[in-house]
Amino acid sequence: MKVEVKKFSELSIGELYELLKLRTEIFVVEQECIYQDMDGKDNKAIHILGKEEDKILAYTRIFGPGDYYDQPCIGRVVVDKKRRGEEKGKEIMNESINYIKNNMQEKEIVLSAQKYLDKFYRDLGFKSEGEDYLEDGIPHQKMRLIIE
Repeated sequence: MKVEVKKFSELSIGELYELLKLRTEIFVVEQECIYQDMDGKDNKAIHILGKEEDKILAYTRIFGPGDYYDQPCIGRVVVDKKRRGEEKGKEIMNESINYIKNNMQEKEIVLSAQKYLDKFYRDLGFKSEGEDYLEDGIPHQKMRLIIE
């Protein structure tokens, strides 16, 4: 998988369409969650695209300190349903963590993780904090990674 890092203005129309399609396939259709994915925040985000043959298989978006939390955060973590079990999620998350580490010089990363993915994020070094909460009807937890 080839990983590309882009600002919103650097995304092609095709890439934007593809990443929004992938997010909708997973977060709205598969998870049966009706919510506004196009939240008006993509223009502030750094977009991490995991591609093979120009098809987006995995994706995250990153926000800098102050956009959501005091620390940088990673969100909209998604892997094409047909490609799960191939470590694509781990790969795109490690690329996202490395981007923050190398470009933002921050010591912590936070995210709002779907509760059922607890082990996935813990295996990457994240630790949960605080109480679980519902976001768009899905149990979530705030998680934090201390960067060494």
